[in-house]
Amino acid sequence: MTGRAAPLLGRFRAGYVAPSVLLVAGLLYAPFVWTAYLSLTRYDGLIPPEWVGFENFVKLLDDPALLTAIRNTLMWVAGTMLLPVGLGLLVAVLSYDIRGGAWFRVPFMLPYALSGAGLGLVWSPILSHDGIANKLLGVDTAFLQEAPHNTIAMLLVWTWQQLGVNTLLFAVGLQSIPKEPIEAARLDGASGWRLFRHVIWPLMAPLTAVVVGLALVASLKSFDIVWVMTQGGPGRNSETLAVTMYRDTFVASEYGYGSAVAVMLTVVTGLASYLYLRGRK
Repeated sequence: MTGRAAPLLGRFRAGYVAPSVLLVAGLLYAPFVWTAYLSLTRYDGLIPPEWVGFENFVKLLDDPALLTAIRNTLMWVAGTMLLPVGLGLLVAVLSYDIRGGAWFRVPFMLPYALSGAGLGLVWSPILSHDGIANKLLGVDTAFLQEAPHNTIAMLLVWTWQQLGVNTLLFAVGLQSIPKEPIEAARLDGASGWRLFRHVIWPLMAPLTAVVVGLALVASLKSFDIVWVMTQGGPGRNSETLAVTMYRDTFVASEYGYGSAVAVMLTVVTGLASYLYLRGRK
């Protein structure tokens, strides 16, 4: 009886899971396959796609705006690792195991309630040429008009929003660390930087891998805050790869060329994630 029931149970499980698998495949994989196909065509959204092979990718490699987008995207990656992740770890460590530490972290969490678009709407007038920032600092700086100042300014705004969630994640990781190794290290005379470097940091390695991985992917596809604050300008000097993809696809209506940028962004994100995970191993 058991031998007969096992195949039936297996088929039941497969039938139970199949609708969800098909839904995920339809929502995730089918659009990517369609985008990959469009990247090999000339398509403006009106006439049927015309097959052109790798012409879009050749054109993409000759586009000077691509180098600017890659440079800015790399700045976003480096800035995200140093600022939201690094400062989040610092705030979590400073508020760890002290009285009122949870309340100390609350102000850093509040900006995370804003979306990237809302963040841009709030900070754009502040950082404009006649905005509050120039008046408070007593300077005359075009924060959003010149490169690389505009990318750096947006990175600081991004840090203001993302600092809280990274702090929370690191705080949870610190609270999950067993107390015994830390107490033993303190008995041996370890404190401050030595305690963090040789005891706390190694114990937080699994969580750090998750936080850095999430930040890496988010920085590679940064779009909404850039589009709202500068729209990639002026002169496309603050574009990231995600903004380039959006502009070429939905503004210029070059769906084939924009799809090529999307494929390139997907490959870059996947390769960066693979290299990071491989390095972690």
